[in-house]
Amino acid sequence: MGGRAYWTTPRLVRGLTALSLAALLGLGATATGVLGGAREGTDTIGHGAAPQATRAADLYFALSDMDAQAANLLLIGADPDYTALHRTTLDTYEQRRAQADDDLQQAAQAAADDPASQRAVQRVLGELGSYEALVARAQLLEDQAKAPAGKPSEEALVAYRQATDLLRQQLLPAADQVTAANEAVVDHVFAQQRSDLNSGWWQLAAVGLLALVALFALQRTLAARYHRVVNPALAAVTLLTGIVLATGLHLVSRADGNLVTAKSNAYDSVIALSRARAVAFDMNADESRYLTDPVLAATYQRTYLEKSQSIARLDGATITDYEGRLETAAAKHLADRSVPFGGYLGTELNNITFPGEQDAAERVLAAFQSYQQVDHKIRVLHDAGRLKDAVTLNTGLSKGQSNYEFDQLSKAMGDTIDVNTRAMDTAVADTDDALDGTTATLAGIVLAAALVLVAVGVRPRLREYR
Repeated sequence: MGGRAYWTTPRLVRGLTALSLAALLGLGATATGVLGGAREGTDTIGHGAAPQATRAADLYFALSDMDAQAANLLLIGADPDYTALHRTTLDTYEQRRAQADDDLQQAAQAAADDPASQRAVQRVLGELGSYEALVARAQLLEDQAKAPAGKPSEEALVAYRQATDLLRQQLLPAADQVTAANEAVVDHVFAQQRSDLNSGWWQLAAVGLLALVALFALQRTLAARYHRVVNPALAAVTLLTGIVLATGLHLVSRADGNLVTAKSNAYDSVIALSRARAVAFDMNADESRYLTDPVLAATYQRTYLEKSQSIARLDGATITDYEGRLETAAAKHLADRSVPFGGYLGTELNNITFPGEQDAAERVLAAFQSYQQVDHKIRVLHDAGRLKDAVTLNTGLSKGQSNYEFDQLSKAMGDTIDVNTRAMDTAVADTDDALDGTTATLAGIVLAAALVLVAVGVRPRLREYR
């Protein structure tokens, strides 16, 4: 009896009103926190760490191609048959040097808050000048020697070895460290954000349902105690609360879907292909190094195979049978869409999501095959003692020659990266658009509903007890 006597109509109405107000304000605060966190997490991935990781991979590719062009300059020597190619190769070297400088400037700005990445960028900045000086020295010695194609002077080779050792031991690992650091940030933010969105969805649902239950109980109490069928103000507030709850839950689910699209479906492909392209340029440099430096030819042949395997891994393949086994694996893929190889290209073909991506990725596979076929021919010519023919096939820009086929591979990789980059940008923009101002709007609606609840729905009934 004591309990029933205590909960008089005014006290019961006031208690339910307080509970409704607290739940409504909690709903607004929860929506603000969850949706604000979703936008921040997507911003970190879409506008921060992911672009920085791909930019660092782009730096790796620019540095690798610089060295490939430096090797080509030594390879073609002073042979008059390659005069035009010499100019083109030198121009490409300068373009890649400018690209590397630009990538470094952007990487330095992006790494301002990351000490490890900043040290890596500083290491590249410090060593790049030394590398360029060694390449210039190698080229000067080669010009002075007027060496024939495929037979650079020993002095030029010594300078080039120093340059490429510096690149492979210092510059490329540092560039890869920047990529890896940003990849780690993306993975961490993604895992944390998905966990937050999942728990946030349930928190929002729980607080929203509490608000609806409290409003319904208050409506029933007013109807029973005051003999009224419905309180219009409370009905409007309940409807608004339901709309806010449904909208908030939809936005959280949408943000989670966009996050998966941006990271798992798009970014993972972008970074795999960006790394593949970077490694491919270093692999292409190994092909030229193999012809340029007979002393280290076996080493460059081994590293060429290792990089080929990182792009499309065929377990147990050797330099002599890799091209044939790749052809077999590619034919199987085209026949049944299985992916009988690993590596970066295997990662991409196992992650096809967007319109046009399958076709683009298969063009990469076809171009990689064509490039490997030409490389096999280069090694056959080299082993047969036809060095100049091997040099011509390696440096040629016509269809069926190595540099032409490699350019097709690079373009195909770029096209596939673009498909995924556009999808990632669209997903990030969709989250930005969906949450732009929505959080504040939802909070404003909930606050307005709370004021309406007090001012219009409940206060007139409580006055009857004064």
